[in-house]
Amino acid sequence: KIVLQPITDVAHLIHGPLGCEGNSWDNRGSASSGPTLWRTSFTTDLTETEVVMGHGERKLFKAIREIKEAYAPPAIFVYSTCVTALIGDDIEAVCKRAAEKFGLPVVPVNAPGFAGSKNLGNKLAGEALLDHVIGSVEPNDVTAYDINIIGEFNLSGEFWLVKPLLDRLGIRVRACIPGDARYLDIASAHRAKASMLVCSTALINLARKMEELWDIPFFEGSFYGITDTSEALRQIAKLLVMQGADPEILERTEALIAEEEAIAWMKLAAYRPRLEGKRVLLNTGGVKSWSVVHALMEVGIEIVGTSVKKSTPEDKERIKQLLKDEKHLFESMAPRELYNMLADGKADIMLSGGRTQFIALKAKTPWLDINQERHHPYAGYDGMVELVRQIDLAIHNPIWMEVREPAPWECQHAVEEELTNTKSENETGYVLQNFVGAVAGSFGKR
Repeated sequence: KIVLQPITDVAHLIHGPLGCEGNSWDNRGSASSGPTLWRTSFTTDLTETEVVMGHGERKLFKAIREIKEAYAPPAIFVYSTCVTALIGDDIEAVCKRAAEKFGLPVVPVNAPGFAGSKNLGNKLAGEALLDHVIGSVEPNDVTAYDINIIGEFNLSGEFWLVKPLLDRLGIRVRACIPGDARYLDIASAHRAKASMLVCSTALINLARKMEELWDIPFFEGSFYGITDTSEALRQIAKLLVMQGADPEILERTEALIAEEEAIAWMKLAAYRPRLEGKRVLLNTGGVKSWSVVHALMEVGIEIVGTSVKKSTPEDKERIKQLLKDEKHLFESMAPRELYNMLADGKADIMLSGGRTQFIALKAKTPWLDINQERHHPYAGYDGMVELVRQIDLAIHNPIWMEVREPAPWECQHAVEEELTNTKSENETGYVLQNFVGAVAGSFGKR
């Protein structure tokens, strides 16, 4: 569902017990510019009795019919789960029969949890698109400037910061797979002239198969950081020219890049003195393990470590070229090691996902969410400025000076010592006062 749920006008039906849907709903911050059907949860809600009695396929067919009648979506995606795969429910046969009866595409997605890792599930989702969706609709408005963006999830709406740049160049996004996508857009994606692959960990197989089947060349790029965004625009323009577009698009692309870079660098100039030399620990993976590294280095931020747990060999090579030192790469770091590194002051801020935020907070170190749960878009030129602004706000937040001060109970010994000294001073003063009074009295008697 990570790959397919951002398709916004499709009904996503989980065939399994209720908990399978509950654990997968709304766990990524993808955004939609239109339909909201993808935000509605659909499940067959299998019970123990239905599993034992073998009523799964019958209930699945009934659920498909109810969704079609109530919502009339352009397509329904049906996801198998561990339970239904183990009991042998043939969701492909049910989907085929439902599609014939109800007259709409019903796409089976055979990716039960026990099949393997999350990355394998992402690839299986890409295979489902290839087998049942892409190429099923022939568009009547093909141009020489149509492209696909593959592996872009539109987290926090960040692709909306990039699309206006493409619009200004006259480049049309035929399909963004899967962020803010529509079913018909993906179904006609095979008529694009070029593709850009954003997250190779998830959908490299999809890009390669589309190149093999429909001769759509692709490159792997990033919209994180000024330099990478500019390079991505150049590569898109070059591929389109290779596919028959007018070469003048290259000149327009360079003019746009020069204009946008000048604006972005002017905005970033105010942050460089405040952030230059600051140390960042990047605990993420995939495309962000190298693209964000490059983006931060552009403003003088030092990278003390980056996780490569979910990175491809190509991603790791890019990181090595950027950092020049393999000691900054780590597959995974135990929570205690992360805590010790932050508590010892080896990093000024940690950029990661929500699962490790409390390690940073316990170490009294600034933390910024950069994974799918984030609330700010960081792609494109404006996104780079926003990322730097958020890092600046986090590092220079005055709360960190407060929380790093010793707590009152940690100062108890010092307080007791001060009270003891005060008591001694009071007693000394009292004795001296009595002595002075006695001496004065004796002089008075004389």
